[in-house]
Amino acid sequence: MKTGALGIVALAFLAASGQLAPAQGTDIRTLHALTNNQAAQRAPVQFEATVTYYRDYDTDLFVQDGDTAIYVSWRAGDHLRPGDRVLIHGNTQNSFRPIVVADRITILRHGSLPKPLQVTAAELFSAQRDCLLASVTGIVRSAQMVWSAGRRNIYMQVLFDGGYIDAAVNSDDASAVDRLLDSQIEMTGIVTSEFDQKMQQSGARLDVQSLADIRILKPASTRIQDLPVTPMQDALGAYHIRDLSQRIQVKGTITYYQPRRAVVLESGKQSLWIVTQTDIPLRIGDIAYASGFPTVRNGYLTLDHAEIRDTQQFSPADPLPLDTPQIGFGEYAFILVSTEGELVSESREASQDEYVFTANGKLFSAIYRHPRGMTDQELPVMKHIAPGSRVRVYGINMFYSSDPFDGPVESNLLLRNFEDLTVIAPPSLLDKRNLEILTGLLLLAVLFFAAHGWFLERKLRRQTATTAAATAHEAEIERRRGRILETINGTGPLDEILAMVADDASFRLGGAPCWCETRDGASFGKSPADRRGMHLLGEELRAGSGASLGHIYAAILSEPMPLHREALAKAGSLASLAIETRRLYADLVHRSEFDLLTDAHSRYYLERELDMLIRLSRDNGGLFGLIYFDLNGFKKINDSFGHRVGDEYLQKVAVQIKSQLRSQDKLARVGGDEFAILVPLIRNRADLTDIVSRLQSALAEPLELDGCILRSSASFGIAVYPSDGVTREQLLDVADAAMYSSKMSQNL
Repeated sequence: MKTGALGIVALAFLAASGQLAPAQGTDIRTLHALTNNQAAQRAPVQFEATVTYYRDYDTDLFVQDGDTAIYVSWRAGDHLRPGDRVLIHGNTQNSFRPIVVADRITILRHGSLPKPLQVTAAELFSAQRDCLLASVTGIVRSAQMVWSAGRRNIYMQVLFDGGYIDAAVNSDDASAVDRLLDSQIEMTGIVTSEFDQKMQQSGARLDVQSLADIRILKPASTRIQDLPVTPMQDALGAYHIRDLSQRIQVKGTITYYQPRRAVVLESGKQSLWIVTQTDIPLRIGDIAYASGFPTVRNGYLTLDHAEIRDTQQFSPADPLPLDTPQIGFGEYAFILVSTEGELVSESREASQDEYVFTANGKLFSAIYRHPRGMTDQELPVMKHIAPGSRVRVYGINMFYSSDPFDGPVESNLLLRNFEDLTVIAPPSLLDKRNLEILTGLLLLAVLFFAAHGWFLERKLRRQTATTAAATAHEAEIERRRGRILETINGTGPLDEILAMVADDASFRLGGAPCWCETRDGASFGKSPADRRGMHLLGEELRAGSGASLGHIYAAILSEPMPLHREALAKAGSLASLAIETRRLYADLVHRSEFDLLTDAHSRYYLERELDMLIRLSRDNGGLFGLIYFDLNGFKKINDSFGHRVGDEYLQKVAVQIKSQLRSQDKLARVGGDEFAILVPLIRNRADLTDIVSRLQSALAEPLELDGCILRSSASFGIAVYPSDGVTREQLLDVADAAMYSSKMSQNL
């Protein structure tokens, strides 16, 4: 360790113990020599340097002294200019490289900038010139306006001798984009390194203070709008590249291998995705050497055109245990990991098998890629797992993009084989499939007892029939009864069935007017307006539990006899069966489509409607939205007031939400304190934002629960079809991720 670095650490220790004021006279070279671990001590520092880059609307400040430079985090809105000589007071801090967080900056004088360095590709791509003022000459391959720190700036990709470098120009002059594109330029700015989420360098960038720091050496020969149109099939004819990259060799444990596609090597906490065309047998767990050319794919460092050499030395890597949120963080990209989840679905597709799991309210996928060249008959049999099973999953954490300044990104787990899936618990007996089976069994039981009663009555009628006329009469009764039972077991409406029962009773009683009345006062059948001279005969309709369901009545001219009561009772049993069967079916449908606590729709209903809406929107090109939200602080309410108050809180919140929705909008409770709203008719994303604003205002209204006044709030996430996804899983993932991001931004 250098002497200056030792001095900084010592000063940090004394300052922390109160024995020393902030360090005096620390030079920038000493600060630059610190390691990240030393910078994390937050040692107090004071040093002089020259401002080389500063944006007054951002916190980025670069300073340089001689041939050494460092990044300083400073407040926005100051009046610093490049060339100012400043005295900086602050503390060290670890980052990609050690930096200084300033708490006071004093302008000493204004002078000239250091002379820009002429840098090479090797220096840029090895971070040797980070934070220094430098000049680069190249051709602008891409130039466009992008948002940065709340403002529009010019962002370019420049091809120079050795590769591509990004350039961020502090200017909102959109007219400059056309002048710069395809021009040969010399640009002066601050050299910075780009990193992936594994803290591996993935590129280089120049931060340019203004357009004045860019000099056009040779304008573009042709404007974009004047270029001739090339047929798509001939586009490759314009391709030309000269690659001088040097082959390198790395060493690690094989954790993934798919012939003629890729190998993953892991060494300690580091791992590398390696693209190769080799198809030689490689054993997962062996130490291997890989030689190839470094490149960047989707923001991650990879090795391309690689050759693999297996040492046959077996030293398997241990899977890193992760929970569901951690899987989405790029620092674990291409690492062999293990996690657990509950299986939602499985499917065999044309090129891969996919298993979808849920854990901690999040979805993630495990993918087994089919080996190249195999027919469907040659593929290994897909491992089938019962939905709802709890499974331990091993695999390579595969990512499709990298952004070290953002949160989780799209990823899934790559399975090496089906042995990477281990069932650790069978599905719950109360899952959706078992409930459907139970519903079917209950309906079969109803049908069985109804049919059993029908056969018993037929047998009795056959035994007691004494005349051909009586037999014909009973046959007609049975025919009517059979038709009524078929209608009960089918999909006929209840009012139609009760009218048929009343008609059957009338037939049994020789044409006497008969009608059914339910508990809600509805009447079905023929009720005579003038009942003078008639005898009213009634039979109460009872459920199997003994509860009253209504009455069946008959108006007869003769004195009532036991035979009349028997006929009316039999008709009444059919009416009771019809009412109970329809109520049982309606209750089962309600239980499957609604949450019993909040009377919001169920997750099963939401997913079914979401699939249907996707099909309709795909056919007619329509838009619809999905709002996903999670109640903030619900656990605290449960813990403080108990589950009874918690349940009442959920019920009242559901009422608040429904009051702000249109009749066609569907509220669903998807679990615990998480809800979703399906919005089928929208014009644009702003419509969803308006709904969310109304919901937030409604939730802000106080609720009185158990003598206490509570205020509710929620974290919301939205997704729009088709811009955010074209499948149910994609829309739910986007809305859930947006909700999670909102919650994180509120530190909830």
